[in-house]
Amino acid sequence: MSATDKSTTDKSTTDRPTIGRRALLGAAGLALAGPVAAAPARAAERQGPAPAPKDVTRTLARYVTGARYEDLPEAVRKEATRTFLNWVGVAIGGSHHETLDVAVSALQPFSGPPQAGLFGRGERFDIMKAAFLNGVSSHIFDFDDTHLKTVIHPAGPVASAILAYAEMQPVSGRDFLNALVLGIETECRIGNAVYPNHYDVGWHITGTAGVFGAAAAAGKLMGLTEQQMVWALGLAASQPVGLRESFGSMNKSFNPGRAASNGLFAAILAAKGYTSSDGMIEAKRGWANTVSTKQDYREITEGLGTRYETLLNTYKPFACGIVMHPAIDAAIQVRDGDRVKPEDVARIDLKVHPLVLELTGKTAPRTGLEGKFSIYHAVAVALVEGAGGEKQFSDRAVNDPRVVALRQKVVPVVTPGIEAAQVDMTVVLNDGRTINRRIAHAIGSVEKPMTDAMLERKFADLADGVLPGPQAAQVMRLCWGIADLKDAAEVTRAGTARA
Repeated sequence: MSATDKSTTDKSTTDRPTIGRRALLGAAGLALAGPVAAAPARAAERQGPAPAPKDVTRTLARYVTGARYEDLPEAVRKEATRTFLNWVGVAIGGSHHETLDVAVSALQPFSGPPQAGLFGRGERFDIMKAAFLNGVSSHIFDFDDTHLKTVIHPAGPVASAILAYAEMQPVSGRDFLNALVLGIETECRIGNAVYPNHYDVGWHITGTAGVFGAAAAAGKLMGLTEQQMVWALGLAASQPVGLRESFGSMNKSFNPGRAASNGLFAAILAAKGYTSSDGMIEAKRGWANTVSTKQDYREITEGLGTRYETLLNTYKPFACGIVMHPAIDAAIQVRDGDRVKPEDVARIDLKVHPLVLELTGKTAPRTGLEGKFSIYHAVAVALVEGAGGEKQFSDRAVNDPRVVALRQKVVPVVTPGIEAAQVDMTVVLNDGRTINRRIAHAIGSVEKPMTDAMLERKFADLADGVLPGPQAAQVMRLCWGIADLKDAAEVTRAGTARA
């Protein structure tokens, strides 16, 4: 998710994983109604420092260093490939946003050797800055993948780090995909252990947990020993980044970018013997006890190699936080299905979960980035334009007089019984008629996942205007075939701007 990091059919699903995600969610204890359905039970969660179990960091390090591509179930390989395709698309799409222009301009004078490229651009940077910049680019639109159990955006920190490394030190597509999975498993399992308390207090969990995923994945490609991986995870623990106060500003996309470069930094140091504590995740004064009042270390160590968080990853059809997706879905249905025009609307009543107003309650956004955190804008622009892509969360859309007028008619009300993944919308027309839509599961949720064909259309839309059509199609083919590439960095080379 993202405007929240509380996040989030065409039946062409023959190539979807065969393992049922609903069953997996049930096994994981996640209420299918939404990612925060267990909120009422928070008071019962354990408070204060947890007993310090032994060897949590080492158990995770041992698994990462020993895990092989050959051991990955086919469904996990497929979902990791979908994750990678989606990430490359959003990185290309954000590559010429003002946020990245500013970052490139600021960092270029200080870059080291031109070791790695940026999607959609011609500049080259040292791998640390390239990891940061591609991580920023991939999160600008809030359009990246979301692990709904934790609202982590898994690919940004991990893929940005290891693809930059792969340009300096060639790795096979299989090794790359295996490292991507291991990075996702690492960050999401650590996120599971501290969510929701860690997030609720104000940490941006994509940055704080993502750094572990980047370190684990990069360390895997570097061939770290078990002890070196323990150190890499420890050094990652010392570099949490990201606060929720940054949401709605350029700073938000800084967080996954910095998690990528911090994780890569940790692995590089560990590879040379730079030490850390052996229990930096679980120790009394370690990461988990310092940044959260909840610690469930079983989430980190149990089921390694048999339970895959990667299978629970989701992809956004709308370029904003997941908590707004049900309302956008409903608004588009009203517009298209009932032929409602903006000028016909007297009022739009929304019954919503408390998180909607907590996370997206900006009533008068002034920029596209602020619009991503405004339920008022999201509903209005969806009714006016019939979409919720990056163009609908631009400065142009936020200041469109039709959208501005309509958002003043949006009335969200926190309503008991409405889950975070749901909305109940009633549109009152000027002639007195009412139209109701209740969304239980929006498109892009675990229950209604985007198909491969939808992901391809999303990729093409994001690349439009950045890369020529044939070049974008080539990048897409390489992403789908990542496991068969001899050199994973071929994807980056194909996706950079050509003179």
